[in-house]
Amino acid sequence: MSGRPIRSGAEYIESLRGRNLKVYLMGEPVSEPVDHPIIRPSINAVAETYDLANSNPELASAMSPLTGERINRFLHIATSPADLVMQNKMQRRLGQLTGTCFQRCVGMDALNALHSVTFDLDRNNGTGYHDRFKDFLVRVQHSNLVIGGAMTDVKGDRSKSPSQQADPDLFVRVTRRTPEGIFISGAKAHQTGCLNSHWLIVMPTMRLEAADKDYAIAGAVPVDAGGIAYICGWQSCDTRSAEGGEIDAGNARFAGQEAMIVFEDVFVPNEHIFMDGEVEFASTLVERFTCYHRRSYVCKTGVGDVLIGAAATIADYNGVERASHVRDKLVEMTHLNETIYGAGIAASHQGMEMKSGAFLPDEMLANVCKHHVTRLPYEIGRLAQDLAGGLMVTLPSERELRHETIGPMIEKYLKGRADIPTEDRIRILRLVENMTLGRNAVGYLTESMHGAGSPQAQRIQIARAMQIEFKKELAKTLAGINSASRQEIADDLSTYMARVFAPVQRN
Repeated sequence: MSGRPIRSGAEYIESLRGRNLKVYLMGEPVSEPVDHPIIRPSINAVAETYDLANSNPELASAMSPLTGERINRFLHIATSPADLVMQNKMQRRLGQLTGTCFQRCVGMDALNALHSVTFDLDRNNGTGYHDRFKDFLVRVQHSNLVIGGAMTDVKGDRSKSPSQQADPDLFVRVTRRTPEGIFISGAKAHQTGCLNSHWLIVMPTMRLEAADKDYAIAGAVPVDAGGIAYICGWQSCDTRSAEGGEIDAGNARFAGQEAMIVFEDVFVPNEHIFMDGEVEFASTLVERFTCYHRRSYVCKTGVGDVLIGAAATIADYNGVERASHVRDKLVEMTHLNETIYGAGIAASHQGMEMKSGAFLPDEMLANVCKHHVTRLPYEIGRLAQDLAGGLMVTLPSERELRHETIGPMIEKYLKGRADIPTEDRIRILRLVENMTLGRNAVGYLTESMHGAGSPQAQRIQIARAMQIEFKKELAKTLAGINSASRQEIADDLSTYMARVFAPVQRN
């Protein structure tokens, strides 16, 4: 973590080489992930986060109050609603540039959540976690590293708590403690961009009870630490990246990445431990992280912009761009996409200051944003498939297109508009396929459903925060109904006014 900081996407890619990670893909060990054709597109997507910070520093970087240096915005602690808004704007732009998951939002949101939680934990318990966390963050900011967040445990029997599981390793836990630090074992599932990170932030995944003390662990672990194995996820159309050519991949340059991380007695030194046994703060960390992360799903609107553009392009290539129903479908796709963005950006605008000085997005609107994301991208994807037509899933491969005998037939019979090359028509159809059925559909659709919590998780949080008694009193007042409980909801009114009508704070 010392020495010259990483400055560009190219330098970032080189920083991942030679780490001797224990990686498995399709049942085989991967000696160098950087050069693996299935993994490399996901690395390229992360590299864009570095290059955007260079080409547009106002958008993708910020001045660190800890170091006084300009740093990548993914490593910055938001200290105003304006900071939160800029995170969202950066996320949308990166979605536009990559058409996929660029894998750094989880780490950014983990850092922001830990800033306030470690501060509150220290104030309550007299511990020293916050200073440890800041020291770690300063080193990471200086070196300009990628942080991955690891929250989701494999969970086993969902009806049982971590300590009640038949196998204690179904949630990541402390297996032993020494004067120098702790050892952890267990597994984290669905881990976005973990191979492409430099450090992992391990966090608890749920509310914990006193018997779950060994599972209340948060800390930083190097990706190349001893005892870690990575089992890559297997996603639709993955092998197209390794089969030669580029057309059939749809988006040959960029992709997302998910893997399972298996920890077997992995050592975490004291200076990298930010919570150890404080079960009463586990739910606080989970709730603050999910608040950040659920409004971070505005990243899907950048990907949505690409898909809307692809749908409009294929309509153009098919010669139907002027049809009223085509225009109406594009308007609907845009309306749905902007609905997601509006909720996320509003959550950021209404961010509130925590005691540590970090700003937390509005919890209600963050959950509304993510709840939209569990639904609306599916309709955007359906409309894109509607406009693309059935040829999207019956196209012959690039090998046929390049074939000496068959190629001319494809050129002739898969022609759309006379002035548009057949290959261009095939390319845009493959992109729509990639984003709605193929490899990047995982990041746009399935992750939209389950990432940062499945739909019911948002509905629970919305129910907790909807202040229904306060709203009933509003109605009773206007209807002229006397209510003995009006005074009892004074605190609700105060909370609501502070949340909704507080003046916007800016840097």
